Amino acid sequence: MGIIIKPIITEKMTNLSEKYSRYGFRVVPTANKLEIKKAVEELYNVKVASVNTARVEGKAKSRYTKSGILSGRDVSYKKAYVTLKEGEVIDFYSNIE
Repeated sequence: MGIIIKPIITEKMTNLSEKYSRYGFRVVPTANKLEIKKAVEELYNVKVASVNTARVEGKAKSRYTKSGILSGRDVSYKKAYVTLKEGEVIDFYSNIE
């Protein structure tokens, strides 16, 4: 299993990538910054300047059903914000036709 699970493609992350060359990835919770840096460099053939990580707590969810209230939680996960060196770009949409 790889370190990177999937890229985070939202409006906020798209704006960050256009302005600051910063990209977000959902990563394995046990991964450290050096492993994330190496995985991004190998996968996308770019040079990474820095990596910041954040643990995202799962949200509490509940819904009303015929049999009563069901409650649970979303899964917690880890995010990595990767800043690339000057002039480097990752194109997530290059394979789409």
